[in-house]
Amino acid sequence: MTIYPAIDILAGKAVRLKQGRLEQATVYGDPLEMAAKWVGKGAQWLHVVDLDGAFEGEPKNIDLLREMAAAVPSAKIQAGGGIRHMSVVEKLLDSGVRRVVLGTAAVRDPEFLKRALKELKNNIAVGIDARAGNVQVSGWTEDSRIGAVGLAQRLQDLGARLVIFTDISRDGLLEGPNVPATKEMLDSTELSVIASGGVSSMADIRVLSELRHARLEGMIIGKALYEGQVELEEALAHAR
Repeated sequence: MTIYPAIDILAGKAVRLKQGRLEQATVYGDPLEMAAKWVGKGAQWLHVVDLDGAFEGEPKNIDLLREMAAAVPSAKIQAGGGIRHMSVVEKLLDSGVRRVVLGTAAVRDPEFLKRALKELKNNIAVGIDARAGNVQVSGWTEDSRIGAVGLAQRLQDLGARLVIFTDISRDGLLEGPNVPATKEMLDSTELSVIASGGVSSMADIRVLSELRHARLEGMIIGKALYEGQVELEEALAHAR
C-alpha cells in the first residue's frame, strides 16, 4: 500500500482546506519545501492538487509542478486540478508529473475521459470527491447529483482502473476516514482505490489497512502530517 503525502497549492503556497472551503485555508509554507521534506522522509509518491486550477477550471501551476518534479527526481507525482483537455494532460506529463488526476472532466466530458484512458491509461487516475454520497465538481463547489458508487461503475465501463475516493465532509477535519464508503467502493467495482479524507492518526491508517483489500492501492494523508499527528516514517513503515 502506498502512502501519498498531500500538497495542495493555492496562490503559490502549500495549504490545507477544511472540507474544500477556500475561506478555511491554513498555509503551511512553500510547496517545493514541502515536497523535499516528505520525499526526504521516504515518500515515493506525492499527491499534488492545483487548487487555483480546480476553482478556475484550468491548471495554474504547471511551471511549479515542473520545478517540483525536478527538485524531487526520486519521487513520482500525481497531480490534478482543472484538467479539461488532452493538451493539458500531455503538458503535465511532459513537465514530469507521472499520473494525472481527472475530476470534473470525468463527470462532464466522458469522451475526453475515454480518450485519455485509451491513450494514457497507465498515467490516469480519476478523482471521485463525494459529500453525503454525491459527487462534487468544480473544486467541490457544485453537486453533480450523481452517486459516488454509480459514477465509479460508469468509470469502470469507460476503462478506468484507478480512482481516488475522497469523502469531502471529512477532508481537513482530522475526524477519521470514511471506511464503510471506501469498502463499498471496493466491493461494488473492480477498481483500484486510493482512499482520501480524514486520516488523523496511525489508528486510522491501521483501520484502513485492516480492510486487507488487494485493490486498496493506498491512502492520501494531508493535515495529519502537517500538524504532526502522523509521522510519515511510521506510516510508510506500516504500509510496507
